[in-house]
Amino acid sequence: MRNLKLILLAGIFSLLFLLSLSGWRPESARCAEQAKYLGSAACKDCHAAEYDTFKQFNKKAHSFQSLTRLKKGLDEAEQKKCFECHTTGYGKEGGFRSEQETPALKDAGCEVCHGPGSIHAETGDPKDIKGKLTAKDCEVCHNSERINAFKYKPLVYGGAH
Repeated sequence: MRNLKLILLAGIFSLLFLLSLSGWRPESARCAEQAKYLGSAACKDCHAAEYDTFKQFNKKAHSFQSLTRLKKGLDEAEQKKCFECHTTGYGKEGGFRSEQETPALKDAGCEVCHGPGSIHAETGDPKDIKGKLTAKDCEVCHNSERINAFKYKPLVYGGAH
């Protein structure tokens, strides 16, 4: 009986070892992992229609261009303040650092609103990304101070994609 238990335990450990080599992790390990920014292109394969609409019609998808046009009149600190809304994840771990270091994050992409997408991209599980957005999510950038300063009215539910 004791030998049977040892054989079973050895089999279980062998199986877990082989699974770990394949990249499999239990759900609890995935949940403990911190999601990382990937850039909007990582969303394209599974969310092609949303991605195409976002890239074609949403100004955020090309928001870094407006910074390029305006940077002549801004000092470095002012430019960095603009990065908070015109790039993906600026000031956050794994977020935008510079156009050269993190080109996939240079525009305000999907992860600005939905959060870092690495875990969702791996699992495909809707619970691993923020799906239902509210006005509060938009107001991080589209707040009254910025509306007054830049004279633009946000399309909070205007269909980002």
